[in-house]
Amino acid sequence: MTNREIAARLTITERSAESHIERICARMGFRSRSQIAAWYSALVPDGAGS
Repeated sequence: MTNREIAARLTITERSAESHIERICARMGFRSRSQIAAWYSALVPDGAGS
């Protein structure tokens, strides 16, 4: 999802969504959104979180 899509889904600003993504990367030691997606996919079977 893009920052805009995340923001719309969570009813927050696009900048807030961007900040959340940045904090997740920093705290988890990830360097990209794709690493977050891979980690999340491993935790949530069959796209149950979609």
